[in-house]
Amino acid sequence: MSKKKLWLRAAASAAVLTLALTGCGGSDEGDGGATTDKGGSASKEKAEGQPEEQPEEEKGGGELAAGEKATSEFDEDGTKVTYEIVAQKVDVGTAEDTEKLVSDPKKAAGLVPAVAYVEFTVKDGGPVADYPDAGREIEVFADGRRGTILIGASDDAPGCEKSTDVKDWKAGESHVFCDTYMVPEGAKELSVQWAADSDAEPYIWKFENS
Repeated sequence: MSKKKLWLRAAASAAVLTLALTGCGGSDEGDGGATTDKGGSASKEKAEGQPEEQPEEEKGGGELAAGEKATSEFDEDGTKVTYEIVAQKVDVGTAEDTEKLVSDPKKAAGLVPAVAYVEFTVKDGGPVADYPDAGREIEVFADGRRGTILIGASDDAPGCEKSTDVKDWKAGESHVFCDTYMVPEGAKELSVQWAADSDAEPYIWKFENS
């Protein structure tokens, strides 16, 4: 993975960007780096005199090879959609980029921005009228620990699309959504994770940070 000067246009000033205290869908602890276990299913006790119930089939998830696509159902505000999803890449920035992006760089000391690019294709269902939510479930982990989301930093990244611009999304159409997380500078392995909901096992794509 090549490091590069970040991707944001001059119009995206640090004043409008804030560090969230936690990553999406994870721990409520303030360090923003807690690992998250999205998997697992609640076990059901066997009722007396009743046949033992079979465990529910696992809903996808797990590690995928680079470029490998996942298929998952997703609820878009009451509209059932089947997406084909693939994490394309992670672009990693520099300490200088952090100073430009974060309103209070002292709070992000030792961290650099990492932008995850994830392509979504509607395979079945829909259409999605507007404001798709699937892209909000993107997470970035560094060396096994979740990063801290940087709100609004991906809006002007080249190749990234705003969910607010997507209307009447039909089967066969693809869009690339991005999310920016602050991760430790020098992290060796980055992973992009996505799950349809908090109870589902996440899909995981790993990238070496060189």
